[in-house]
Amino acid sequence: MPALSSVLVPYAAYLRVYEPLAAFPEPERSHWARYARREATPTAQDELRRSLADLLPTPPVPVPVHESADAFVTEVDGVVCVCPWRTRLRGWLALEELAEQLPAPLLDAVLPPVVRGQAAADYEQWRERNPDARPWIRTSVWQIPVRWFALFSDEEREYEPAGPAAPVLRYRTPMVQARRRVARALKTLRETIDEGQLSEGLVDVGRWLEEFHPRSLVELDYGGLVHALPGPQLAEDRSAADVAEGIAALRAGDTEGAGEAYARLVERWRAVRDLQSAN
Repeated sequence: MPALSSVLVPYAAYLRVYEPLAAFPEPERSHWARYARREATPTAQDELRRSLADLLPTPPVPVPVHESADAFVTEVDGVVCVCPWRTRLRGWLALEELAEQLPAPLLDAVLPPVVRGQAAADYEQWRERNPDARPWIRTSVWQIPVRWFALFSDEEREYEPAGPAAPVLRYRTPMVQARRRVARALKTLRETIDEGQLSEGLVDVGRWLEEFHPRSLVELDYGGLVHALPGPQLAEDRSAADVAEGIAALRAGDTEGAGEAYARLVERWRAVRDLQSAN
């Protein structure tokens, strides 16, 4: 393992879909079947370390030249499911979002315009050949979008205060449950409040989920954000429960209760986002 393996890469959370092998066409299905039989597979930290290594050269490499052949692997009721990294595709998508998040002078210093221009041209050519491509992983830095929590229930929360390298906090649910919760939350929001960012976000997530096999597994992993939350606060974090409580309150006509649940959620994640600009 290279020297970068000792570096923990924090502050990103992930929404992942694990699909059963049957969802993949050949020869990809056989590749993942062989891959899943390995004694050990890479972790999320391994993927991020490789991405960091690409940013070290001059000029930096914001998007890998070749697509990753790695994936996360899990088993659901005896069925092997995989979540392909698709690092190259996600790199292009992240590059598009970066232009909206950073001031132009800072962005130019991190990734020169010529580098971004070449990456954009490569992506356009690639999309012409792969019009239906979509990522199995969505990433959020310094926060977790409220809409992601709407996919899960508090009973699906998994917390390990001392994971293999750091605390682990995640939610996992069957695809059918995630889709059902999105539909119910959207129905409630549309019946009780005006269309807004939360509704638009749920529509986007719902459309993304429809791209996958109905027997998939959906996972929300706090990832490196566990380093941004103090231990007691992480242990007490029940964000999915707050979202579910808020939606249930709206459904019951209890706007005060919905507001209280939302306020708890906003306050918790504002404290995390504020760390992004702290010295």
